[in-house]
Amino acid sequence: MTKLLTRLPVAVGALVVSVTAGIGVASADPGMDQVINTTCSYSQAVAALNAQDPAAAAQFNASPVAQSWLRTFLDSPPDQRQRMIQQVQSMPRAQQYAGLVVQIANTCNNY
Repeated sequence: MTKLLTRLPVAVGALVVSVTAGIGVASADPGMDQVINTTCSYSQAVAALNAQDPAAAAQFNASPVAQSWLRTFLDSPPDQRQRMIQQVQSMPRAQQYAGLVVQIANTCNNY
């Protein structure tokens, strides 16, 4: 259970942030800009996650730590979001979520 709780913040970070894991932090990157500057609410982001990847959503929904991270991210201004992304960037597990993060950032306003 402890390992799961340790991994889930990474998954959440990845959920919103892992787009940077394989490509580095670059504000000129359109995918990164979309994530950092999203206007989506927490409920919109979670709805998009549920629609895009129910298995990842189930892990996320089972983790209060992951949920808290996402709330903090979405409540933060863009410069703080950038710093949060940089913190998660070095976590190898985040790389597997890069495509999902971009999909969520691109579709969450539809929910």
